Amino acid sequence: MADESEFEQVKGNLKETAGNVVGNEKLEQEGKEDKTFGKVKEVAENAKDKFNDLVYKVKK
Repeated sequence: MADESEFEQVKGNLKETAGNVVGNEKLEQEGKEDKTFGKVKEVAENAKDKFNDLVYKVKK
């Protein structure tokens, strides 16, 4: 799953850069949104993993 969030961040970075280079503000904004979405997804995945680890330790 981390690959998906990393992909979103890379895709967003590419879109943002391309939008900036060609002067397309809409594309640049889409890139920023994709990067943010990828980062949020990454943080959520990490929190889920830590929670699952905690549950495992409590059950053990």
